[in-house]
Amino acid sequence: MLEALEGSQAIARAIALCRPGVVAAYPITPQTHIVENISKLVADGKLRTELVSVESEFSAASVVLGASAAGSRSYTASSSQGILLMTEVLFNISGMRLPVVLTCANRAIGAPINIWNDHSDSMAVRDCGWIQLHCADNQEAVDTSIQAFRIAEATELPVMVCMDGFVLTHTLETLEIPAQDLVDRYLPPFAFDRMLDPHNPLSLGTLVGPEYFSETRHLAHQALSNAASTIVDADREWQSLTGRSAGGLLTVEGPADARIGVLAMGSVVSTFREAMDCLGAAPAKLIALRSFRPLPEDAIRAACAGLDHLVVVDRALSPGFGGIVGGEIKAALSGMNDAPQVHNVAIGLGGRDVPMEMWPRLLDVPQQGGGFRILDLEPAKLGEMS
Repeated sequence: MLEALEGSQAIARAIALCRPGVVAAYPITPQTHIVENISKLVADGKLRTELVSVESEFSAASVVLGASAAGSRSYTASSSQGILLMTEVLFNISGMRLPVVLTCANRAIGAPINIWNDHSDSMAVRDCGWIQLHCADNQEAVDTSIQAFRIAEATELPVMVCMDGFVLTHTLETLEIPAQDLVDRYLPPFAFDRMLDPHNPLSLGTLVGPEYFSETRHLAHQALSNAASTIVDADREWQSLTGRSAGGLLTVEGPADARIGVLAMGSVVSTFREAMDCLGAAPAKLIALRSFRPLPEDAIRAACAGLDHLVVVDRALSPGFGGIVGGEIKAALSGMNDAPQVHNVAIGLGGRDVPMEMWPRLLDVPQQGGGFRILDLEPAKLGEMS
């Protein structure tokens, strides 16, 4: 049944359908509504879970680490500086191969303080060893949140579901919330073979010296790379049950013979889809990258076949280097025969609006040459600030 729901409310409903045993809650804008809505479901008797209100994001991550290790399906959510405060524990969760799910309501990182959307937070922890899946709209976020538990528990890797703060978390959309029996068929009860048991004592995350540490890193990299097939399978099975795909590793839209492509992640994908339909701009492919970790290099190369130019859109930047996604896409295409020329721009930093009219500007980027740049920069404001 279709319902008009705020994105955060819809995520809370989706998480409840997955029957988590432990939810750790700490508020930070724009994630707060997610755990508030989960709290209300608990208070109303619609969700049976151990809801733990903690004193910081570090504690939230620590609670779900311990709960997962003890055999409970575990969930938390955060944003921005909260994600950074969790960072030490995020490395530990992935290093211990614990199947935790976390929603990142993407928000800029200060200083200066900014509570609006970009991808600075999830990009800052991209090397923590978590699967990262980015959502273009709230239906994708609902479906991805449910799939995330299936993926995490099949791979024994944590999954971060990234949805743009305010743009998605605080926006009402008409959504399909699946029935409980459907989710139960899709997501079996949580079983963790390595759960802590006082009758069979073991240690997790113990000291590893130089003689074995390279091997642990190799295994972590291999596990994350191998997770790509599980992401595809989980989405395919979800589509067979619901008729909806959440995007697999990536999706490609537009004419097959287009010579220019735009690659993007997150809510701007929905804006660009609408622009392709409404603005009548030059024919182009839109590549919506859903899986940033693992980075699906083979799928990216296949999507870029036949292109002369690829414009990669970043919603964050690495000062002194440029676009983060752009740099990784260039590396992924470096061994490809007839690889397109990659052009990298950042837009929408700190919540700056990305209107449909940005689409034709992106298609003009190859004509302008040059390296990385912030496409929606307003030079007059630089003079005011100097």
